[in-house]
Amino acid sequence: MTTTGAAPYGFWLAGREAGSEDTFDVANPWDGSLVGRVAVPSEEQVEQAVAAADAVKNAFSATPAHVRAAALDHVSRRLAERAEELALLITAENGKPLKWSRAEVGRAVSVFRWAAEEARRFNSGDSQRLDTDAGGVGRLALTRRFPYGPVLGIAPFNFPLNLVAHKVAPALAVGAPIVLKPAPATPLSALLLGELLAETEGLPEGSWSVLPVPNDRMTALVQDPRLPVISFTGSDTVGHRIQDSVPRKRVTLELGGNAAAVVLADWSSEEDLEWAATRIAAFSNYQAGQSCISVQRVIADAAVYDRLAEKVVEKVRAQVTGDPANPATDVGPLVSEAAAQRVSDWVDDAVAKGAKLLTGGPREGSSYPPTVLADLPGDAVLAGAEAFGPVLSLHRVNGAEEAFAAVNDSRFGLQAGVFTHDLQLAFRAHRALEVGGVIIGDAPSYRADQMPYGGVKDSGHGREGVKYAMEDYTYERVMVLTGLDL
Repeated sequence: MTTTGAAPYGFWLAGREAGSEDTFDVANPWDGSLVGRVAVPSEEQVEQAVAAADAVKNAFSATPAHVRAAALDHVSRRLAERAEELALLITAENGKPLKWSRAEVGRAVSVFRWAAEEARRFNSGDSQRLDTDAGGVGRLALTRRFPYGPVLGIAPFNFPLNLVAHKVAPALAVGAPIVLKPAPATPLSALLLGELLAETEGLPEGSWSVLPVPNDRMTALVQDPRLPVISFTGSDTVGHRIQDSVPRKRVTLELGGNAAAVVLADWSSEEDLEWAATRIAAFSNYQAGQSCISVQRVIADAAVYDRLAEKVVEKVRAQVTGDPANPATDVGPLVSEAAAQRVSDWVDDAVAKGAKLLTGGPREGSSYPPTVLADLPGDAVLAGAEAFGPVLSLHRVNGAEEAFAAVNDSRFGLQAGVFTHDLQLAFRAHRALEVGGVIIGDAPSYRADQMPYGGVKDSGHGREGVKYAMEDYTYERVMVLTGLDL
């Protein structure tokens, strides 16, 4: 893949590197320096990629499991071998601190490994004898899953490698061709992943493409009937607009949230509160808060609120901010100066309406310091919106029921963290909280890449997590065998 000098990065069209005269620049969010120049596919090249995916869909679906698994295993190994190169690239194009970029690469290694394993065991079939009624004597139903067809994967900027992996790996595992559209701000990691996919053997031509198509040219791709599945991760505004425009397509949406960390009265020892404050401080600010499950709200029982608040502010102030290329940095810049300005405006709005600024501010270029607010009024923008920045608010409640109600008082429902030792309260939280995942004893930001991950309400529907995405990309097809001596 072309990466040197001023020559642009090529893109991947039906598994082959391609280029064009049209390009755009990718800038480092920290200092504005040029990271790379990327070729933009023409409308004709996009058509070639979609046509190739449509043409190969039946052949790819019939590919032996071991072929798909071997390709996925290869990508997992090569990601591990080039881990540091990829981590540096993520930091350069995204502004993510290097330690978090390294963690992201490690997760992508696991995603492709999981996909290889699932490809080997997925879709073995489920049999059901039908002679439970007289009309079914001698009949057996065999159910297997088959792809809906090619997938359009639309990835966000905040995890430019791992969230790409969560779209590509499950699609290849089930034999569904995928046309991947990376975020315009961070396409380079996806393009390097394409280089590793191009090294594999056995994946038929047309089974994958990586196309850095500008956002304003996506309507035709979204509407194309040859792409019956859309997997989108990004803002709820865009996600709902996509779904509304193609109501007959299979659309999975991971749309973000305003995740809450609940600290209940029994989580009260010094050790308990130290742990909770440490995790809250770290995961309200990792990725500069640009994670759908970063801690945005801390909902603490009045019995522990004051002690916890003091510790949270102390640990947030201790977060190391600065150059993301420095391994010691905890919090780097946001993806752009416009994103940092938006966060600044929302904090100013909250303070003007009566919130107390305990620490944080002001904005410096594309960076916004880790921020803690108390007494956030309900009419502040931050009370209902996804901050997607290094900002959290502290809320005092009385008892578990009030805490759970506060979590649910949101149009989002992705994940929540509940700090409690009480097993009964843990199960009550699991039943009561209107979210896709409840993390007991930790921040809501915990995610294992093999578990089902997704939300409810405006946080979307469908699930990531390799096996669960594979199910979203496929449907059940029943075959009934007749005349059997059962």
